[in-house]
Amino acid sequence: MKKEIKNWLDSAKYDMETAEHMFNSGRYIYTIFMCQLALEKALKAKVMEITDKIPPKTHNLRYLLKLAKLQPDEKTFEFISKLSDVSIVTRYPEDFEELQKAYNKVAAQRYLEGAKEVFKWIQQLLT
Repeated sequence: MKKEIKNWLDSAKYDMETAEHMFNSGRYIYTIFMCQLALEKALKAKVMEITDKIPPKTHNLRYLLKLAKLQPDEKTFEFISKLSDVSIVTRYPEDFEELQKAYNKVAAQRYLEGAKEVFKWIQQLLT
């Protein structure tokens, strides 16, 4: 594996671990944020592997899936799409109090578990 690709993947692993720590400390909004960031970096590793170019500066997971030429099953695609959309409100909350209510422990746990599954899937596709 090329150094640049490994760098993206190592950073993604670090972010998944950080998501777990955020969850365990009750920082649920940041759990979700870090899940999105981890998948973003994992997808960028795959984009770099395929294109041999630096991935674009985007947070859009659907776009990165397309660039990575990955076609997840429908359930996985829906999860990735939802996480991509949710990450916007975690970055730029309009109503922080409402955000905390919406992204509570139960929601964060769902995102964390889903992100771990998707992360493993992407990792397996990297050569």
